[in-house]
Amino acid sequence: MKKYFLFLLWPMMVLAQSSRVNDHNAIGWLAYNGTFQLTEKVGIHTEYQWRRTEFLENWQQGLLRLGVNYKLTPDMTARVGYAWAETFAYGEIPLNGFGKTFTEHRAYEMLQINTKVKPFDLSHRVMLEQRWVGRYDAATSETEDEFLYTNRVRYMMRWQLPLKKSGERIPYLAVYDEIFIGFGHNMGENIFDQNRLGILLGCPVNKSMKIEGGYLNQIVQYGREIDGQNAFQKNNGFILSALLNIDLRKKTPTE
Repeated sequence: MKKYFLFLLWPMMVLAQSSRVNDHNAIGWLAYNGTFQLTEKVGIHTEYQWRRTEFLENWQQGLLRLGVNYKLTPDMTARVGYAWAETFAYGEIPLNGFGKTFTEHRAYEMLQINTKVKPFDLSHRVMLEQRWVGRYDAATSETEDEFLYTNRVRYMMRWQLPLKKSGERIPYLAVYDEIFIGFGHNMGENIFDQNRLGILLGCPVNKSMKIEGGYLNQIVQYGREIDGQNAFQKNNGFILSALLNIDLRKKTPTE
């Protein structure tokens, strides 16, 4: 049980262990998120992220995520869905040990709770992922030889502060942190997978769309040792997102 609580100490452990292998990358992420409300409770989630290194020069990862939302309460939403990711051989130390691009398929379940702690809007998101990660048996393999099954849990907390008390198109400041923990069979070197910290400025464009962007810090631990040491990616850059919320419900003439 002890090892499952070590992730609470990982930031201090990473800073304290200067002998660990580190790979630094400049990243730039462009993201689209679209929600299409079909009924009062049911909606469709669509998402794609263009994740790049050297800010925008080279591929880091492409991520497609689809899902069905169900509103349990006005402040609580559940989602089930599928995600596809293509991770490229970026950086000085690629995530794949043979330096190859690999594909990943995921099923996922999510629960998000929104609340208000004045003057902040606060949200909690918990996501479970069942992952099938492409793996190569040899450097000569041209395609993945198998898809290894692993599990991962993610928790994100987000604080959002309106920058005006009233009016239309109120800009806001948002800060979030998300931690990723692997569990179950087929775990590699570690249970800690990664952590993401974002500091964003956002603004509604109209009632159906908003834009937000800002600083992104990503720390990823490799699933293997390198030269007998634990290894980390420390990625810093920006994220820019377009968020759509389209209401497709049929309206009565009085509406």
